[in-house]
Amino acid sequence: GSLGDPIVNITFNAGNNPGAPLAAATTSYQYVFNDCPNDGYYTVRNTTSNCFSSSWHSLPADHTGDPNGYFMLVNASLEPSAFYVDTVKGLCSNTTFEFAAWIVNVLQPFACNGNGIQPNLTFTIEKTDGTLLQTYNTGFIASGSSPQWRQYGFFFTTPVGVSDVVLRIFNNSQGGCGNDLALDDITFRPCGPLITTSVDGYTSDSIFYCEGAARSFILRAVAFSGFSNPLYQWQQSTDDINWTDIAGATSTVCTINFAAAATGKYKYRLAAAEQENFNSAQCRVVSAVITIIKGIKPVTTVLTTSPVCDGGPVTFTATGGTSYTWYREAGELGKENPFTIPVIDFTLSGKIYVRVESAEGCFHFDSAILQILPKPTASVSFDNAVICTGRNIRLGAGGGISYKWAPVNGLSQADIADPIASPVSSTVYVVTVTGSNTCIDTASVKVDVIENIKADAGADKIIIKGETVQLKNTTGEGFYSWSPNTYLDNATAQQPFASPVEDIDYVLTVTSVAGCNTDMDTVHVLVFNDIYVPNAFSPDGNGNNDTWNIPALAAFPNFELYVYNRIGGLVYQCKNNFIPWDGYYKGEPLASGAYVYFIKLNNAKKMILKGNLILIR
Repeated sequence: GSLGDPIVNITFNAGNNPGAPLAAATTSYQYVFNDCPNDGYYTVRNTTSNCFSSSWHSLPADHTGDPNGYFMLVNASLEPSAFYVDTVKGLCSNTTFEFAAWIVNVLQPFACNGNGIQPNLTFTIEKTDGTLLQTYNTGFIASGSSPQWRQYGFFFTTPVGVSDVVLRIFNNSQGGCGNDLALDDITFRPCGPLITTSVDGYTSDSIFYCEGAARSFILRAVAFSGFSNPLYQWQQSTDDINWTDIAGATSTVCTINFAAAATGKYKYRLAAAEQENFNSAQCRVVSAVITIIKGIKPVTTVLTTSPVCDGGPVTFTATGGTSYTWYREAGELGKENPFTIPVIDFTLSGKIYVRVESAEGCFHFDSAILQILPKPTASVSFDNAVICTGRNIRLGAGGGISYKWAPVNGLSQADIADPIASPVSSTVYVVTVTGSNTCIDTASVKVDVIENIKADAGADKIIIKGETVQLKNTTGEGFYSWSPNTYLDNATAQQPFASPVEDIDYVLTVTSVAGCNTDMDTVHVLVFNDIYVPNAFSPDGNGNNDTWNIPALAAFPNFELYVYNRIGGLVYQCKNNFIPWDGYYKGEPLASGAYVYFIKLNNAKKMILKGNLILIR
């Protein structure tokens, strides 16, 4: 069935600890101020903590979670007894009521060695003369690992002419270790046939719509069998606590017009009672609640970085909602907020729209103008240029009203259209051109710097008359000429071949390809008529013939030389680079006498020279 609002709601009130003691007739237990009563005592608290070495649960609040809400905390007496008795007045006669109360076993499961006594309660409803109307037993209320509030209750009917009853709560268990409980929120509510409600056109009992167009809703109720001659009244609440009757809404159908209603949450229900009890609000039962929420359209703003220059980016930022969708007339752009278009062009000019939606689902469209400014077209007088080291060149740019070049190194001035550039190395200069609307464009110029050429004719050469040697010009790219051109195969080649018959100096003249400079270098070619191999030397330190020296071997870069003593032992050797021999072997002077030399020239003719050598001391 359906229940009415509580006629009686005993919450024990709220406030700071401790709460006031109950009326003398309510309990036979003795009141204490502290939060841990002993057997046969009670207290009124909004919290309890660390009772009896934490063998009780600590309760941080009443059963509703209100940290200031009081509850009755009971430590049962040693003998079974009634710990709560109260006379409830003003009930409706000949009416069914629901009685309910919230109970929690405060004993920890491990207390009393795990054998704690469990509360066992009997609720009775009696007439004031003691006649029993209804009784209910909870059975044993078990403890849990955490405090668990449970609601216990039952239904009873008041006889005709009876409006006052006596509530008695009896604890059937004995006191001792355990049998400790908390009691909260004792209620009496009228009970009647089931009343269901609905809204035409809706399947839900919770409806949300947004302000704007006028709206009306048709509420319907169906009362099931059980009433004999009922009356009805639709009620409205804006806080879910206080209910007011809607004038004229006294049938099972009610039309609610929201044309002038303020935004907010509205709740509706149908109250019903037999005709003879209807004027007493305590006798009415009520239906389930219908909720209608009139939402507020978002109040929006749109900010933008527009106007922006062609090429972007541009950013839009909206406020007033929790979600945003951005559009152009051509379609959706995105859902980010702020919303950025990284690259724009003139096709995007015009309005950008945004759908701003609130958390409740109400939305509002807003917009901003996207203005795109043309950017200048930067131009330069040339893209690439080549200059020689130490030279300069005038740059040139156009297309705007102001200019900025970078890097500034080597520039005569960085903020004019045509600075003079004197870079020390190849450099790319970028110019930023600003138009009259502050939009910019860029262009670049590459200036290649050609370094001055340095002629290098290579090391001096040694040849044997009749042989040919290649001159080793290691200069970089350029135009070459050798002089004199005597005995050269090509006087303009980079590395010509020379076959002089006598000592000669060749002068290399090089001009850079870019014409930056000309440089010269000289190489000397020493010409030996033949290879002279001395047949004796005297390493006596007098300054004459102290070493065995064969200068002409420098003309043969791959030669091999070996010197042997009379019994064939190798006493001196060298390859590729001749070192005059001082007559020593392994740091010791060799004795005077005859030695044999053997020289492989390893030239094109595969020449071999050999003979005797006299060492004189």
